[in-house]
Amino acid sequence: ASSSLLLRRFLTQEARSKIQSAVAGSPVVLFMKGNPDAPQCGFSRAAVQVLDLHGVPPEKLKTYDVLADSELRSGIKEFSEWPTIPQIYVNGEFVGGCDILLGMHQSGELEELLEQHDIIPKVAPSEEPSSA
Repeated sequence: ASSSLLLRRFLTQEARSKIQSAVAGSPVVLFMKGNPDAPQCGFSRAAVQVLDLHGVPPEKLKTYDVLADSELRSGIKEFSEWPTIPQIYVNGEFVGGCDILLGMHQSGELEELLEQHDIIPKVAPSEEPSSA
């Protein structure tokens, strides 16, 4: 029994390092069901739309389809200690799931975070449309 435990731990370690390099490999990383062109759940679709709204450039966004990789699907939940998909990482840091992303979008925090990490350009105050 102990050998299978060792094997499982080794696989988890391997999966963990794969996920770690995935998360570190791009400024914005989205683990989702499906892909941006064909999301397989409403929450994944919403996450893609929010990132789109903020103008996250494609070269700074990497998505992973957890439905195509069952090891990734279970591994990512353990890695982030977050039970649901999608999951968003910015600059290697776990941001949250769809609900958190939407909340940050509404409060303006998401825009600040993306600007802070030079993922989207900062909008100079003079360029903002006046409310007059």
